[in-house]
Amino acid sequence: MKYISTRGQAPVLGFEEVLLTGLATDGGLYVPETLPHYSLEEIRSWRELPYDELAYKIIQPFVAEFIDGDELRAMLKDTYAGFAHKAVVPVQQIDHNEYVMELFHGPTLAFKDFALQLLGRLLDHALQKRGEKAVIMGATSGDTGSAAIEGCRRCNNIDIFILHPHQRVSEVQRRQMTTVLGDNIFNLAVEGNFDDCQRMVKESFSDQSFLRGERRLVAVNSINWARIMAQIVYYFYAALNLGAPDRKMAFSVPTGNFGDIFAGYLAMQMGLPIDQLVIATNKNDVLHRVMSQNQYEALPLEHTLSPSMDIVVSSNFERLLFDLYDRDGAAIAQLMKDMASGQATLDVAKLDKARIVFDSACVDDDETCATIRQVHAETGYLLDPHTAIGVHAARATRRDMRVPMITLGTAHPVKFAEAVQKSGLESPALPHHLADLLSRAERYDVLPNDRNTVHAYMVERVFG
Repeated sequence: MKYISTRGQAPVLGFEEVLLTGLATDGGLYVPETLPHYSLEEIRSWRELPYDELAYKIIQPFVAEFIDGDELRAMLKDTYAGFAHKAVVPVQQIDHNEYVMELFHGPTLAFKDFALQLLGRLLDHALQKRGEKAVIMGATSGDTGSAAIEGCRRCNNIDIFILHPHQRVSEVQRRQMTTVLGDNIFNLAVEGNFDDCQRMVKESFSDQSFLRGERRLVAVNSINWARIMAQIVYYFYAALNLGAPDRKMAFSVPTGNFGDIFAGYLAMQMGLPIDQLVIATNKNDVLHRVMSQNQYEALPLEHTLSPSMDIVVSSNFERLLFDLYDRDGAAIAQLMKDMASGQATLDVAKLDKARIVFDSACVDDDETCATIRQVHAETGYLLDPHTAIGVHAARATRRDMRVPMITLGTAHPVKFAEAVQKSGLESPALPHHLADLLSRAERYDVLPNDRNTVHAYMVERVFG
Protein backbone atom coordinates (compact mmCIF):
# COMPACT_ATOMS: atom_id res chain seq x y z
CA MET A 1 0.00 0.00 0.00
CA LYS A 2 1.24 3.49 -0.90
CA TYR A 3 0.55 6.77 0.88
CA ILE A 4 -0.05 10.21 -0.63
CA SER A 5 -0.10 13.75 0.79
CA THR A 6 -3.33 15.68 1.16
CA ARG A 7 -1.64 18.62 -0.61
CA GLY A 8 -0.45 16.65 -3.62
CA GLN A 9 3.16 17.82 -3.89
CA ALA A 10 5.07 15.36 -1.67
CA PRO A 11 6.62 12.02 -2.65
CA VAL A 12 4.46 8.89 -2.56
CA LEU A 13 5.74 6.76 0.32
CA GLY A 14 5.43 3.28 1.79
CA PHE A 15 4.29 2.65 5.36
CA GLU A 16 7.76 2.64 6.91
CA GLU A 17 8.62 6.09 5.59
CA VAL A 18 5.19 7.45 6.54
CA LEU A 19 5.65 6.07 10.05
CA LEU A 20 8.96 7.89 10.41
CA THR A 21 8.04 11.06 8.51
CA GLY A 22 4.88 12.46 10.09
CA LEU A 23 4.09 15.61 8.12
CA ALA A 24 4.61 15.45 4.37
CA THR A 25 7.23 17.75 2.85
CA ASP A 26 4.49 19.91 1.30
CA GLY A 27 2.92 20.46 4.72
CA GLY A 28 0.14 17.96 4.10
CA LEU A 29 -0.85 14.79 5.94
CA TYR A 30 -0.34 11.30 4.59
CA VAL A 31 -3.32 9.09 3.77
CA PRO A 32 -3.54 5.72 2.00
CA GLU A 33 -3.75 5.89 -1.77
CA THR A 34 -6.60 3.36 -1.55
CA LEU A 35 -8.50 1.81 1.35
CA PRO A 36 -9.27 -1.88 1.77
CA HIS A 37 -13.01 -2.56 1.59
CA TYR A 38 -14.74 -5.51 3.23
CA SER A 39 -18.05 -7.14 2.38
CA LEU A 40 -20.74 -7.52 5.02
CA GLU A 41 -20.12 -11.26 4.89
CA GLU A 42 -16.43 -10.86 5.70
CA ILE A 43 -17.11 -8.37 8.51
CA ARG A 44 -19.71 -10.77 9.92
CA SER A 45 -17.08 -13.53 10.02
CA TRP A 46 -15.01 -11.44 12.48
CA ARG A 47 -17.61 -11.45 15.26
CA GLU A 48 -15.89 -14.06 17.39
CA LEU A 49 -12.38 -12.61 17.13
CA PRO A 50 -10.64 -11.26 20.24
CA TYR A 51 -9.43 -7.67 19.99
CA ASP A 52 -5.84 -8.39 18.93
CA GLU A 53 -6.95 -10.78 16.17
CA LEU A 54 -9.49 -8.27 14.85
CA ALA A 55 -6.73 -5.64 14.92
CA TYR A 56 -4.60 -7.94 12.76
CA LYS A 57 -7.37 -8.29 10.16
CA ILE A 58 -7.82 -4.51 9.89
CA ILE A 59 -4.21 -3.30 10.22
CA GLN A 60 -2.35 -5.91 8.17
CA PRO A 61 -3.24 -4.48 4.72
CA PHE A 62 -1.81 -1.09 5.73
CA VAL A 63 1.56 -2.50 6.84
CA ALA A 64 2.00 -5.67 4.75
CA GLU A 65 5.27 -4.57 3.12
CA PHE A 66 6.72 -3.33 6.40
CA ILE A 67 6.33 -6.23 8.81
CA ASP A 68 5.88 -9.98 8.52
CA GLY A 69 2.41 -11.27 9.39
CA ASP A 70 3.58 -13.44 12.29
CA GLU A 71 5.61 -10.55 13.74
CA LEU A 72 2.60 -8.25 13.47
CA ARG A 73 0.36 -10.79 15.21
CA ALA A 74 2.84 -11.13 18.07
CA MET A 75 3.23 -7.35 18.32
CA LEU A 76 -0.53 -6.78 18.52
CA LYS A 77 -0.96 -9.53 21.10
CA ASP A 78 1.78 -7.95 23.22
CA THR A 79 0.36 -4.44 22.76
CA TYR A 80 -3.09 -5.21 24.12
CA ALA A 81 -2.15 -7.87 26.69
CA GLY A 82 -1.25 -5.07 29.09
CA PHE A 83 -4.74 -3.54 29.16
CA ALA A 84 -6.58 -3.88 32.46
CA HIS A 85 -9.85 -5.30 31.06
CA LYS A 86 -9.85 -8.70 29.38
CA ALA A 87 -12.23 -7.46 26.67
CA VAL A 88 -9.80 -4.55 25.98
CA VAL A 89 -12.79 -2.46 24.80
CA PRO A 90 -15.81 -3.24 27.01
CA VAL A 91 -19.12 -1.59 26.10
CA GLN A 92 -21.30 -0.17 28.89
CA GLN A 93 -25.03 0.42 28.38
CA ILE A 94 -26.34 3.71 29.81
CA ASP A 95 -29.85 3.83 28.32
CA HIS A 96 -32.06 2.03 25.83
CA ASN A 97 -29.91 1.39 22.74
CA GLU A 98 -27.30 3.85 24.07
CA TYR A 99 -23.78 2.82 25.05
CA VAL A 100 -20.34 4.00 26.12
CA MET A 101 -17.35 2.29 24.49
CA GLU A 102 -14.74 2.26 27.28
CA LEU A 103 -11.38 3.18 25.80
CA PHE A 104 -9.63 3.88 29.11
CA HIS A 105 -8.36 0.50 30.28
CA GLY A 106 -4.83 1.01 28.93
CA PRO A 107 -1.84 1.99 31.09
CA THR A 108 -2.57 5.75 31.06
CA LEU A 109 -6.38 5.49 31.28
CA ALA A 110 -7.11 7.18 27.94
CA PHE A 111 -8.04 6.18 24.39
CA LYS A 112 -4.65 7.24 23.06
CA ASP A 113 -3.09 4.13 24.59
CA PHE A 114 -4.64 2.09 21.77
CA ALA A 115 -2.55 3.81 19.14
CA LEU A 116 0.53 4.84 21.08
CA GLN A 117 1.26 1.48 22.69
CA LEU A 118 1.36 0.09 19.15
CA LEU A 119 3.16 3.10 17.65
CA GLY A 120 6.12 2.74 20.03
CA ARG A 121 6.57 -0.88 19.01
CA LEU A 122 6.28 -0.07 15.30
CA LEU A 123 8.83 2.74 15.60
CA ASP A 124 11.35 0.60 17.45
CA HIS A 125 10.93 -2.14 14.84
CA ALA A 126 11.61 0.32 12.00
CA LEU A 127 14.59 2.02 13.65
CA GLN A 128 16.18 -1.27 14.70
CA LYS A 129 15.88 -2.52 11.13
CA ARG A 130 17.54 0.65 9.82
CA GLY A 131 20.19 0.93 12.52
CA GLU A 132 18.98 4.49 13.24
CA LYS A 133 18.07 6.58 16.26
CA ALA A 134 15.31 9.18 16.28
CA VAL A 135 13.88 12.01 18.34
CA ILE A 136 10.18 12.11 19.16
CA MET A 137 8.81 15.61 19.60
CA GLY A 138 5.17 15.86 20.53
CA ALA A 139 2.65 18.35 21.91
CA THR A 140 -0.08 17.31 24.29
CA SER A 141 -3.24 18.89 25.65
CA GLY A 142 -3.26 16.19 28.31
CA ASP A 143 -3.46 12.56 27.24
CA THR A 144 -1.19 12.16 24.21
CA GLY A 145 1.97 12.88 26.21
CA SER A 146 1.55 10.21 28.86
CA ALA A 147 0.38 7.65 26.32
CA ALA A 148 3.39 8.42 24.08
CA ILE A 149 5.80 8.17 26.99
CA GLU A 150 4.31 4.85 28.12
CA GLY A 151 4.38 3.56 24.55
CA CYS A 152 7.99 4.56 23.90
CA ARG A 153 9.68 4.44 27.31
CA ARG A 154 11.28 1.05 26.59
CA CYS A 155 12.35 1.90 23.04
CA ASN A 156 16.11 1.59 22.61
CA ASN A 157 16.40 3.94 19.65
CA ILE A 158 14.35 6.97 20.69
CA ASP A 159 14.69 10.14 22.80
CA ILE A 160 11.26 11.58 23.55
CA PHE A 161 10.41 15.24 24.22
CA ILE A 162 6.82 16.06 25.15
CA LEU A 163 5.60 19.67 25.33
CA HIS A 164 2.57 20.46 27.46
CA PRO A 165 1.03 23.87 28.32
CA HIS A 166 2.31 24.87 31.76
CA GLN A 167 -0.41 24.69 34.45
CA ARG A 168 -3.07 23.89 31.83
CA VAL A 169 -3.35 20.11 32.14
CA SER A 170 -4.85 18.28 35.11
CA GLU A 171 -2.57 17.17 37.92
CA VAL A 172 -3.14 13.49 37.16
CA GLN A 173 -2.40 14.07 33.47
CA ARG A 174 0.80 15.97 34.29
CA ARG A 175 2.02 13.41 36.80
CA GLN A 176 1.39 10.53 34.41
CA MET A 177 4.02 12.17 32.20
CA THR A 178 6.44 13.69 34.67
CA THR A 179 6.81 10.73 37.03
CA VAL A 180 8.24 8.49 34.30
CA LEU A 181 11.95 9.03 34.91
CA GLY A 182 13.69 7.20 32.06
CA ASP A 183 16.95 8.56 30.67
CA ASN A 184 15.35 9.04 27.25
CA ILE A 185 12.25 10.92 28.50
CA PHE A 186 12.01 14.73 28.73
CA ASN A 187 8.91 16.69 29.75
CA LEU A 188 8.74 20.38 28.85
CA ALA A 189 6.11 22.66 30.42
CA VAL A 190 5.78 25.51 27.91
CA GLU A 191 4.51 28.88 29.10
CA GLY A 192 1.69 29.01 26.56
CA ASN A 193 -1.36 27.01 25.47
CA PHE A 194 -1.69 23.74 23.56
CA ASP A 195 -1.81 25.46 20.19
CA ASP A 196 1.50 27.19 20.98
CA CYS A 197 3.02 23.78 21.71
CA GLN A 198 1.48 22.27 18.57
CA ARG A 199 2.70 25.13 16.40
CA MET A 200 6.24 24.75 17.77
CA VAL A 201 6.21 21.06 16.93
CA LYS A 202 4.95 21.70 13.39
CA GLU A 203 7.59 24.38 12.80
CA SER A 204 10.28 22.01 14.09
CA PHE A 205 9.24 19.32 11.64
CA SER A 206 9.34 21.84 8.80
CA ASP A 207 12.94 22.79 9.65
CA GLN A 208 14.91 20.04 11.41
CA SER A 209 18.30 21.67 10.91
CA PHE A 210 18.71 22.11 14.67
CA LEU A 211 19.34 18.32 14.84
CA ARG A 212 22.37 18.83 12.52
CA GLY A 213 21.29 16.06 10.13
CA GLU A 214 22.26 13.43 12.70
CA ARG A 215 18.75 12.50 13.88
CA ARG A 216 15.28 12.64 12.40
CA LEU A 217 12.18 13.94 14.17
CA VAL A 218 9.30 11.48 14.51
CA ALA A 219 5.71 12.54 15.20
CA VAL A 220 3.49 10.86 17.79
CA ASN A 221 0.61 13.33 17.48
CA SER A 222 -2.33 12.26 15.38
CA ILE A 223 -0.69 13.69 12.27
CA ASN A 224 1.10 10.30 12.24
CA TRP A 225 -0.97 7.97 10.07
CA ALA A 226 -0.18 4.95 12.28
CA ARG A 227 -2.24 6.45 15.09
CA ILE A 228 -5.33 6.84 12.92
CA MET A 229 -4.85 3.31 11.59
CA ALA A 230 -4.84 1.77 15.08
CA GLN A 231 -8.00 3.63 16.09
CA ILE A 232 -10.08 2.21 13.25
CA VAL A 233 -10.11 -1.15 15.00
CA TYR A 234 -12.27 -0.29 17.99
CA TYR A 235 -15.11 1.01 15.83
CA PHE A 236 -15.34 -2.42 14.25
CA TYR A 237 -14.98 -4.18 17.62
CA ALA A 238 -17.78 -2.31 19.39
CA ALA A 239 -20.08 -2.49 16.38
CA LEU A 240 -19.56 -6.24 15.99
CA ASN A 241 -20.42 -6.75 19.64
CA LEU A 242 -23.70 -4.89 19.19
CA GLY A 243 -24.92 -6.69 16.10
CA ALA A 244 -23.03 -5.23 13.13
CA PRO A 245 -22.94 -5.61 10.23
CA ASP A 246 -26.59 -6.69 10.37
CA ARG A 247 -27.43 -3.43 12.17
CA LYS A 248 -26.25 0.06 11.38
CA MET A 249 -24.39 1.93 14.12
CA ALA A 250 -24.02 5.57 15.20
CA PHE A 251 -21.01 6.96 17.08
CA SER A 252 -20.55 10.14 19.06
CA VAL A 253 -16.93 11.21 19.38
CA PRO A 254 -15.55 13.85 21.77
CA THR A 255 -12.93 15.47 19.57
CA GLY A 256 -10.62 18.44 19.31
CA ASN A 257 -8.10 17.43 16.67
CA PHE A 258 -10.49 15.29 14.56
CA GLY A 259 -8.20 12.24 14.53
CA ASP A 260 -10.42 9.87 16.51
CA ILE A 261 -13.59 10.61 14.56
CA PHE A 262 -11.70 10.43 11.27
CA ALA A 263 -10.85 6.83 12.20
CA GLY A 264 -14.60 6.20 12.44
CA TYR A 265 -15.11 7.74 9.02
CA LEU A 266 -12.46 5.38 7.64
CA ALA A 267 -14.18 2.41 9.27
CA MET A 268 -17.32 3.41 7.39
CA GLN A 269 -15.38 3.75 4.13
CA MET A 270 -13.97 0.25 4.71
CA GLY A 271 -17.44 -1.26 4.87
CA LEU A 272 -18.71 -0.91 8.46
CA PRO A 273 -22.37 0.19 8.28
CA ILE A 274 -22.31 3.56 10.10
CA ASP A 275 -25.43 5.70 9.94
CA GLN A 276 -24.19 8.78 11.82
CA LEU A 277 -20.97 10.26 13.21
CA VAL A 278 -21.39 13.02 15.81
CA ILE A 279 -18.62 15.59 16.23
CA ALA A 280 -18.82 16.52 19.92
CA THR A 281 -16.90 19.68 20.88
CA ASN A 282 -16.52 21.85 23.95
CA LYS A 283 -16.54 25.67 23.75
CA ASN A 284 -13.53 25.45 21.41
CA ASP A 285 -16.00 24.63 18.69
CA VAL A 286 -14.34 25.35 15.35
CA LEU A 287 -15.45 21.95 14.00
CA HIS A 288 -19.07 22.55 15.05
CA ARG A 289 -19.07 26.01 13.47
CA VAL A 290 -17.73 24.60 10.21
CA MET A 291 -20.28 21.77 10.11
CA SER A 292 -23.30 23.80 11.22
CA GLN A 293 -22.59 27.26 9.78
CA ASN A 294 -19.82 26.75 7.18
CA GLN A 295 -17.75 29.18 9.24
CA TYR A 296 -14.07 28.49 9.79
CA GLU A 297 -12.60 31.10 12.09
CA ALA A 298 -9.81 30.54 14.61
CA LEU A 299 -11.19 32.15 17.78
CA PRO A 300 -9.17 32.62 21.00
CA LEU A 301 -8.72 29.42 22.96
CA GLU A 302 -11.07 28.86 25.92
CA HIS A 303 -9.93 26.86 28.95
CA THR A 304 -12.58 24.31 29.92
CA LEU A 305 -13.23 21.33 32.19
CA SER A 306 -12.37 19.11 29.20
CA PRO A 307 -8.77 20.23 28.58
CA SER A 308 -7.85 17.47 26.12
CA MET A 309 -10.23 19.17 23.68
CA ASP A 310 -8.98 22.72 24.28
CA ILE A 311 -7.74 23.04 20.71
CA VAL A 312 -8.38 25.80 18.19
CA VAL A 313 -6.83 24.26 15.05
CA SER A 314 -8.03 20.72 14.23
CA SER A 315 -5.13 19.28 12.25
CA ASN A 316 -6.77 16.06 11.10
CA PHE A 317 -9.78 17.82 9.56
CA GLU A 318 -7.54 18.23 6.52
CA ARG A 319 -7.72 14.48 5.91
CA LEU A 320 -11.50 14.59 5.66
CA LEU A 321 -11.40 17.69 3.47
CA PHE A 322 -9.10 15.83 1.07
CA ASP A 323 -11.82 13.23 0.54
CA LEU A 324 -14.63 15.80 0.35
CA TYR A 325 -12.70 17.72 -2.34
CA ASP A 326 -12.26 14.54 -4.41
CA ARG A 327 -8.60 14.18 -3.40
CA ASP A 328 -7.61 17.38 -5.17
CA GLY A 329 -4.30 18.26 -3.49
CA ALA A 330 -4.06 21.73 -5.06
CA ALA A 331 -7.54 22.64 -3.80
CA ILE A 332 -6.64 21.46 -0.29
CA ALA A 333 -3.35 23.37 -0.31
CA GLN A 334 -5.26 26.58 -1.16
CA LEU A 335 -7.98 25.86 1.40
CA MET A 336 -5.43 25.24 4.16
CA LYS A 337 -3.70 28.50 3.22
CA ASP A 338 -7.04 30.28 3.59
CA MET A 339 -7.65 28.60 6.94
CA ALA A 340 -4.18 29.56 8.16
CA SER A 341 -5.10 33.18 7.54
CA GLY A 342 -7.81 32.78 10.18
CA GLN A 343 -11.03 32.54 8.14
CA ALA A 344 -12.39 30.34 5.38
CA THR A 345 -15.57 28.77 4.03
CA LEU A 346 -16.03 25.43 2.34
CA ASP A 347 -17.62 24.72 -1.02
CA VAL A 348 -21.28 24.16 -0.12
CA ALA A 349 -21.58 20.99 -2.18
CA LYS A 350 -18.53 19.52 -0.44
CA LEU A 351 -19.90 20.40 2.99
CA ASP A 352 -23.24 18.82 2.10
CA LYS A 353 -21.38 15.57 1.34
CA ALA A 354 -20.01 15.61 4.89
CA ARG A 355 -23.42 16.32 6.39
CA ILE A 356 -24.78 13.06 4.96
CA VAL A 357 -23.05 11.25 7.83
CA PHE A 358 -21.70 13.95 10.18
CA ASP A 359 -23.61 15.96 12.76
CA SER A 360 -22.08 18.22 15.39
CA ALA A 361 -22.75 19.90 18.72
CA CYS A 362 -20.99 22.31 21.08
CA VAL A 363 -21.28 21.56 24.81
CA ASP A 364 -20.28 24.05 27.51
CA ASP A 365 -18.99 23.30 31.02
CA ASP A 366 -22.41 23.64 32.69
CA GLU A 367 -23.97 21.19 30.23
CA THR A 368 -21.01 18.85 30.72
CA CYS A 369 -21.50 18.80 34.49
CA ALA A 370 -25.26 18.39 34.12
CA THR A 371 -24.70 15.34 31.90
CA ILE A 372 -22.25 13.80 34.39
CA ARG A 373 -24.84 14.29 37.16
CA GLN A 374 -27.74 12.98 35.09
CA VAL A 375 -26.04 9.79 33.88
CA HIS A 376 -24.74 9.06 37.37
CA ALA A 377 -28.21 9.58 38.90
CA GLU A 378 -29.84 7.34 36.30
CA THR A 379 -27.28 4.54 36.20
CA GLY A 380 -24.60 4.99 38.89
CA TYR A 381 -22.09 5.27 36.03
CA LEU A 382 -19.49 8.05 36.21
CA LEU A 383 -18.43 9.83 33.01
CA ASP A 384 -15.30 11.88 32.52
CA PRO A 385 -16.03 15.38 31.11
CA HIS A 386 -14.96 14.53 27.55
CA THR A 387 -17.20 11.46 27.44
CA ALA A 388 -20.02 13.52 28.96
CA ILE A 389 -19.69 15.95 26.05
CA GLY A 390 -20.01 12.99 23.70
CA VAL A 391 -23.15 11.74 25.47
CA HIS A 392 -24.75 15.21 25.50
CA ALA A 393 -23.98 15.73 21.80
CA ALA A 394 -25.30 12.25 20.95
CA ARG A 395 -28.62 12.95 22.66
CA ALA A 396 -28.92 16.39 21.04
CA THR A 397 -28.33 15.20 17.47
CA ARG A 398 -29.51 11.58 17.36
CA ARG A 399 -31.26 10.78 14.10
CA ASP A 400 -32.81 7.34 14.69
CA MET A 401 -33.53 5.79 18.10
CA ARG A 402 -33.54 2.33 16.50
CA VAL A 403 -29.84 2.64 15.63
CA PRO A 404 -27.46 1.91 18.54
CA MET A 405 -25.68 5.10 19.62
CA ILE A 406 -22.16 4.49 20.93
CA THR A 407 -20.28 7.32 22.63
CA LEU A 408 -16.52 6.91 22.79
CA GLY A 409 -15.49 6.88 26.45
CA THR A 410 -12.16 8.58 25.93
CA ALA A 411 -10.75 8.76 29.48
CA HIS A 412 -11.20 7.51 33.04
CA PRO A 413 -13.00 10.07 35.23
CA VAL A 414 -10.20 9.96 37.83
CA LYS A 415 -8.08 12.02 35.43
CA PHE A 416 -10.50 14.96 35.72
CA ALA A 417 -11.36 15.31 39.40
CA GLU A 418 -12.25 19.01 39.03
CA ALA A 419 -15.06 18.29 36.57
CA VAL A 420 -16.41 15.40 38.66
CA GLN A 421 -16.41 17.52 41.82
CA LYS A 422 -18.03 20.49 40.04
CA SER A 423 -20.77 18.05 39.06
CA GLY A 424 -21.42 17.50 42.77
CA LEU A 425 -19.93 14.00 42.83
CA GLU A 426 -16.95 12.39 44.49
CA SER A 427 -13.92 11.68 42.34
CA PRO A 428 -13.10 7.96 42.15
CA ALA A 429 -9.88 6.50 43.50
CA LEU A 430 -6.94 5.94 41.21
CA PRO A 431 -6.73 2.40 39.82
CA HIS A 432 -4.37 0.04 41.62
CA HIS A 433 -1.42 0.48 39.27
CA LEU A 434 -1.54 4.26 39.77
CA ALA A 435 -2.50 4.34 43.46
CA ASP A 436 0.73 6.09 44.51
CA LEU A 437 0.85 8.50 41.54
CA LEU A 438 0.35 11.68 43.58
CA SER A 439 3.35 10.87 45.78
CA ARG A 440 5.79 9.86 43.04
CA ALA A 441 8.79 12.07 42.25
CA GLU A 442 8.32 14.35 39.24
CA ARG A 443 10.81 15.60 36.67
CA TYR A 444 10.06 18.35 34.17
CA ASP A 445 11.39 21.73 33.07
CA VAL A 446 9.41 24.94 32.57
CA LEU A 447 10.48 26.77 29.38
CA PRO A 448 9.33 29.98 27.73
CA ASN A 449 7.11 29.86 24.67
CA ASP A 450 10.13 30.22 22.37
CA ARG A 451 11.17 27.74 19.70
CA ASN A 452 14.89 28.54 19.83
CA THR A 453 15.00 27.96 23.59
CA VAL A 454 13.22 24.63 23.19
CA HIS A 455 15.56 23.58 20.38
CA ALA A 456 18.64 24.46 22.44
CA TYR A 457 17.26 22.38 25.32
CA MET A 458 16.70 19.39 23.01
CA VAL A 459 20.14 19.63 21.37
CA GLU A 460 21.90 19.69 24.74
CA ARG A 461 20.12 16.54 25.87
CA VAL A 462 20.40 14.61 22.61
CA PHE A 463 24.02 15.39 21.83
CA GLY A 464 25.39 16.37 25.27
